[in-house]
Amino acid sequence: MAKSLDYEKLGLRVGLEIHQQLDTKSKLFCNCPTVLREDEPDITFVRRLRPTQSELGEIDPAARFEFEKKKLFVYQSYNDTVCLVEHDEEPPHLLDKESLEIALTVALLMNATPVDEVHVMRKIVIDGSNTSGFQRTSIIALGGYITLPDSGKKIGIQTLCLEEDAARKISEDEKTITYRLDRLGIPLIEIATAPDIHTPEEARVVALRIGQLLRSTKRVKRGLGTIRQDINISIKDGAIIEVKGIQKLDLIDKIVENEVKRQVRLLELRDELKKRGLNESMFKSDFVDITDALKDCKSSIIKNTIKHGGVILALKLPKFNGLLGFELQPNYRFGTELAEHVKFWSGLKGLFHTDELPKYGITETDVLKIRELTNASDEDAVVIVAGPKDKCTIALEKVLERAKQALHGVPEETRGGSPDGITHYLRPRPGAARMYPETDVPPTPVTDEMLDNIRKNLPELPEEKYKRFREVYKLNEKLANAMIRSLYIDIFEDLVNKYPSVSPTTIATTFENTLISLRRESIPIENLDDNHFDELFGSLASGKISKEAIPEVLAYLAKNPEKHVDDAIKELKLESITPEELDKIIDAIIAKNKSLIEQRKEKAYGPLMGMVMKQVRGRIDGKIVGERLKEKIKQLIQS
Repeated sequence: MAKSLDYEKLGLRVGLEIHQQLDTKSKLFCNCPTVLREDEPDITFVRRLRPTQSELGEIDPAARFEFEKKKLFVYQSYNDTVCLVEHDEEPPHLLDKESLEIALTVALLMNATPVDEVHVMRKIVIDGSNTSGFQRTSIIALGGYITLPDSGKKIGIQTLCLEEDAARKISEDEKTITYRLDRLGIPLIEIATAPDIHTPEEARVVALRIGQLLRSTKRVKRGLGTIRQDINISIKDGAIIEVKGIQKLDLIDKIVENEVKRQVRLLELRDELKKRGLNESMFKSDFVDITDALKDCKSSIIKNTIKHGGVILALKLPKFNGLLGFELQPNYRFGTELAEHVKFWSGLKGLFHTDELPKYGITETDVLKIRELTNASDEDAVVIVAGPKDKCTIALEKVLERAKQALHGVPEETRGGSPDGITHYLRPRPGAARMYPETDVPPTPVTDEMLDNIRKNLPELPEEKYKRFREVYKLNEKLANAMIRSLYIDIFEDLVNKYPSVSPTTIATTFENTLISLRRESIPIENLDDNHFDELFGSLASGKISKEAIPEVLAYLAKNPEKHVDDAIKELKLESITPEELDKIIDAIIAKNKSLIEQRKEKAYGPLMGMVMKQVRGRIDGKIVGERLKEKIKQLIQS
C-alpha cells in the first residue's frame, strides 16, 4: 500500500460533478424562500415511495435498492416557508427566472453553448429525499470548457444543469428516515466535467477553479453543505466509480488517491484468485446454520443473537483464505467491503470471517467447528453473520455476489467519502432508466435578447479579481490568493466598500486567518453570519473597538449568536480607550518600573509593553500603544 502510483500508466480518468446552491429569492418551482429552519416544524406527515418502470419497462437498480430497504419517510414542514409543491400536493410552478439567469451566466463563464429551450425532466430518486419520488432537473448548456490558470490546460464541461436540491435528512432508525422540507426545491447548478482530469491534485485544482467561477457571480450560497462534489473515477481495466457528496475541497485529491489504490488492489486480488484456480462454478449458495454449534460461544454478539431467537449462518468462500484481510485502502480490507454490503443490503451491523478469527470471544475451537460444519479446507475462508434468519440470508447472498465480482476486478457502484479520505460502498450505480419528461412544467425559451443582456454584465474572472485585490486593496500575494478561493469573498468586498476607513488587509486577515485560528480552538464559527461581520467592522470603523479585539468579539458571538457586538464589548470590557487614558496607564506602569528602565534602557520596552497590553489589549490599536510607550521610555532616559 505504501508504493507510489503512476497515474499516467494506470490510465486514471476523473470527471467532477459540482453541485452548487444558488442564492435566489425563491425556490426553483415555487415562491417559497430559500432559507433553512432550525425551529420545530408546524407539520409532519408520512409517505412510502415505490419504484416505477421506465418507458422501456425497466426499473432503475438504484431505485430498486432504496425500495428494498422498506423504509417509511417522515417529512417535517413549515406553514410559512414550505408549500404544497414541496408536499407533492400541487403541481410545480414555472421555472424560476432568476435561477435560469444565474445558470446561463455560469454557462457563458464556462464557454458552454446554451440550449434553445429548457425542458424539465424527472429523475427517479426514492431514497425519500424527494416527496414525489423524483428530482426535477433540466439541461441549460452543453460543450464548454474551463482553463486552469497555472497550466493553461482546458478541461471540458459536458453539461450544465439546473435542478432542485433535495430535502435535508434529520434522523434515521431501522424503520424510518426523517427529512425536513426547507431545503427541497432550492435551486442547484450541476456542472459535469469531461473525464479530462488525470491526477488527484488536478481534480482538486479543477474543483477550485469551478468554485471560483461560481463565487464570482456573487449569486451562490456559501457555507458547509451549499456546494457538493461528486467524483467519477476510473483506471485502465477498472470501472467507473462515482464517489458522492464530498463537501470539502481539500479532501478531493485524497479521495481520488485512495479510490485508485482500491481499484489497483482489487485488480491484484482478481489476479490472485485466478492464480489460485478459482472460477464462478466453485461458489455454492450453501448457507449453513451453525447456531447450535456456537450455543456456548463467549462472543457477546453470538450470545445476544441466540438469546433473542436469531440464528448464526455461515458461508464458505472457496480459495479465499487470507484474502478477506487483503488491504484495499489504508485500514480498509476486502472483508470491510463485504461487511459494508451486508450492512446496506440486510441491515445487519456486520460480519465475522475466519481471516480475523479467533477474536471477539470466538475461540480457536469455535473456528474448527465452523470450518468442519461448512466443509472448509485450509485454502477456504468462511463468513459468519448473526441475526434474524431472513436478514442473515440476504446478507450472505450479497457476500456471495460480491465475492463472485472479485473474480472480475472492480464492480461499478456508487460510493461515499469519509473525512479521512476513504471511500465506502453506498449503492449500485443508477442506470439510464431513471429519467423521463416532466409533464407539469412547459419548456422555457432561451432568447438571444436574454443572452445578450447576460453577456453585457458578466462578472470578473478570478484572475482579474486577484489583480484588483493586489493593486487596489494592497493585499499581499498570499492573502489575495486566499481571498480569491475564500467562501467569504462576496462579503469581503461588500465590507471593504462599506467601511473604507478599515484596512482591506484587516478584513481579509479576519476571514482567512482569525477564523481559522478560532476553528482550531473549537470555537463554533459556523454560527457567525453576515450581520455579525457587518456589526464587527462597523464598530471598528467607528472606533468602538480596536482590531486587537476582533478575535475575542468573534469568539463571543460564535458562542452567543443571538447577541450583538455591543453586548460583546460590554461583557468583555472592550470599550475603546482614548490616547489620554492610554497615557495615564503607561505613566503609572513606568512610575512603578523606573529601576527597570534605568538598568535596561531601551531593552525595558519588551517587558513594559507586556504590562501595558495586559491592561489595554483589545481596547486600542497595539501599534499606537507601542509608539506611545517607546516615546515615553525615550523621554525618561533623556531626562
